Amino acid sequence: MLSRADWITGAAVVLLACGDDPFAPTVENMAGSYGATTFTTTNSGTTTNHLAAGASFTLTLAADGTTTGRLFVPGGDEGGGDFDADLAGTWTLTGKTIEFAHTADTFVRDMPFTAERNRLRGTATFSGTTIRVVLAKG
Repeated sequence: MLSRADWITGAAVVLLACGDDPFAPTVENMAGSYGATTFTTTNSGTTTNHLAAGASFTLTLAADGTTTGRLFVPGGDEGGGDFDADLAGTWTLTGKTIEFAHTADTFVRDMPFTAERNRLRGTATFSGTTIRVVLAKG
C-alpha cells in the first residue's frame, strides 16, 4: 500500500510529465507592454536577425482592446529607406490566438500570434519569406 507521501510524489510526477501549461489567456492577463526578443526573417535559406541589425518592435495591448506601438526596420522599406510603422489599432483574443488590426500595412496585422504566459509568439510565411517574432511582456 502506498503511503501518503508516495501518493503525493507520484501525483506530482504525473502532473509534471503531462507538461500542460494551465495558463489560460484573458484580455486582462494579456494586456500590457511587450518588446521583441526575437524578430527574424528567413528567405531562401538565409536568416536575418532584425533586432541585431537595429530593428525594434514594441506593442502595448490595453484591456479595452486598443493597441499602441511601433515597428521600425532600418532599410526595410520597399525603396530601401527605413520602415517605420505606427501600430495604433485594436487587438482581439480568441482562445489562445491574438490578432491585430491597424492602419499601417505590416505583417503584424496579417500574422496570428499565440498568447503565452507573458509572451506573444508569431510565425508566418509571406511570398516565400518566413517571419518569426517573439514579444515578451516587460
